[in-house]
Amino acid sequence: MNAQLDARLVIELRNSVRDCADRGLSAASKWSSELLLSIPLSKREALLSDPGSTFSTSTPARSRSRHSPISFAVSFPAPNDGPLALAEQSHSPPLDIESTATGTRVREVESENHDEASLTVAQAYVASKEFSRAVHTLRGYKSAKARFLSIYCQFLATEKKALRDWYKLCDERKQPPAPTNRALLELLEIVKNATDPWLLFLKALFLSRLSRREEAIESLILSLTRYPWNWSAWTLLGNCIGDGEEMSALLPLIALPMEHPLLQLFQIKTMNDLHSPTENELSMCDGLLSEDFFGGSPWVMSLRACVLYHLHDFGQAEKQFEKILALDPYRIDNIDIYSNILYVTENRLKLSRLAHEFLELDKDRPEVCCLVGNHYSLRAEHEKAIKYFRRATELDRTYLSAWTLMGHEYVEMKNSHAAIEAYRRAVDVNRKDYRAWYGLGQAYELLSMHHYALHYYQHATALRPYDVRLWQAQGSCYEEIERFREAVECHKRALLGADPRESSINLKLARLHEKLGEKADASAYHRRVVEHKVLERPVQDYAKSSIYVADYEMTTPGGDFLLAKDYLEKVAQSNAEEVVGATELLKKLKAKILASRTVSAAAGPPQSQS
Repeated sequence: MNAQLDARLVIELRNSVRDCADRGLSAASKWSSELLLSIPLSKREALLSDPGSTFSTSTPARSRSRHSPISFAVSFPAPNDGPLALAEQSHSPPLDIESTATGTRVREVESENHDEASLTVAQAYVASKEFSRAVHTLRGYKSAKARFLSIYCQFLATEKKALRDWYKLCDERKQPPAPTNRALLELLEIVKNATDPWLLFLKALFLSRLSRREEAIESLILSLTRYPWNWSAWTLLGNCIGDGEEMSALLPLIALPMEHPLLQLFQIKTMNDLHSPTENELSMCDGLLSEDFFGGSPWVMSLRACVLYHLHDFGQAEKQFEKILALDPYRIDNIDIYSNILYVTENRLKLSRLAHEFLELDKDRPEVCCLVGNHYSLRAEHEKAIKYFRRATELDRTYLSAWTLMGHEYVEMKNSHAAIEAYRRAVDVNRKDYRAWYGLGQAYELLSMHHYALHYYQHATALRPYDVRLWQAQGSCYEEIERFREAVECHKRALLGADPRESSINLKLARLHEKLGEKADASAYHRRVVEHKVLERPVQDYAKSSIYVADYEMTTPGGDFLLAKDYLEKVAQSNAEEVVGATELLKKLKAKILASRTVSAAAGPPQSQS
């Protein structure tokens, strides 16, 4: 990342803390304030003392138009223009609208000053979650801030009611998979012609809840073009994105250079949420954690830790979380990911200590419940683990990890029906998480319903096409229903992403080719199994494969007798169960070699032609 912070970026970040807090977007305000705090005080003061500086990069910012370079001074398209139009217009030379914009700002400041007392009371009501009181207090007020807060509080109040009604139907067949907010269409009607970036965010929020994803994305792009420092808008945009390719296609539509930290933070966060970050995202994290940006940010460090976790570099991910807790020992965000790492590495002592510490800190955070659940799961106390995972879902029904982990516990207890219900809840929350689809496949496989299992495994592999386990699971299902050709293709696909020294997939492919009567292919895979003994594995691990290859070479015209002899001698000289069989085959092979030499000798040397 060839860029560095400047005064303008720091000022915008500082202003966003207040702007988001004033509108009740506490998560976005918290995010901005933590990011601002991560910039060293001396650097902040130095930048703010030079207000004339601008965001700088040592490489040219990308231009999305052939005619005009990128600029921070942008002219905005009409609100009804779509994202493609936005991409064309957002970087055209700025129009002479300074006087108009100034007049609008003056009028808005006057309106806010007029509404100040009511806004202050309403903000206090929002902080105490008295949303209906806030709406009542703001009735009749005209400033943009008051309008946003009023509409947002109406949404939060109706969400609260929808959730309450949904819980009343708990454990009943007629309970829908998610709460239904019947006020969304009415709220959308209020903001349908919005041009204010904050109201455009609300419009996108309502559209996304109504499953109108593409319209929500368009509204979010317009909102972020006009006010980029609303992290809640970035989070919502990430939730609307289906995969990495779609994200890459959308990034050029946002009026920011690719070097801008907001775009990079968004990309890393979204790829983590899609469980598919790469080394590129890891490199971005390292750049953002440099002294030029947010070197002391626990939030960015947690992004890096999650990237390492998804890349299966558990050792480095654990070290990163240790560094985060050293800086901020009371930080609960992402503590569940840390517990997953300790669970996978079977670090019982550290996981136990962490569970006890955070349980005392805040037992009513879903992340802490997940942490404690992992602690009990590692101790094979599955019922206690389920109790804590269920508690996490009661605290936050959209908490995906808890539903998935609960499903895993039910699978361990061989309670497939309960596991299926938990995984279905996870899919209802987020259809982009491969773990729930994979879990459903495993649960149906336990019930020997292999066609169902295949359906869910295919969903999982579509979301995570390079995961070796998912292709192996598909291959096993195809084998169970005796579709051996499809099973072969799945295991070949698994082999592409597997460790080069891996032998179990080669062995599986060898056996499948045996079932298909394809002895040459079977022998080739058995030979791979034998040749992958780079770690000096005991002969017992590949004795059967050695015998198969040797038998194939002995019975095939023009076979390699010397290779067969080498393989058989190694097995015959070992303590493997196949010693007797190898010894018998070795006798036959020696007889064949002797007979072959006798025939060659009887034929005599070839006569020279005069």
